[in-house]
Amino acid sequence: MKHHTQSRKNMRRSHLALDKTALVKCPKCSEMIKPHRVCKNCGFYKGKEVKKLETALDRKNKLAKKAKKAEK
Repeated sequence: MKHHTQSRKNMRRSHLALDKTALVKCPKCSEMIKPHRVCKNCGFYKGKEVKKLETALDRKNKLAKKAKKAEK
């Protein structure tokens, strides 16, 4: 078996290098997000609301309604 040089070994492994994650600013809220994804902060994609996000107040009201219903 022949010995492979360090240079040859490194050339073989050159495609194994990791790339940095690409991030872009959300045009709506300026949060850094991955490209071609729905923004987790505002729920918009390509200028349209795709995902309705619950606010803390919405969650609080929802829990209050659930508690009222459970009392009855």
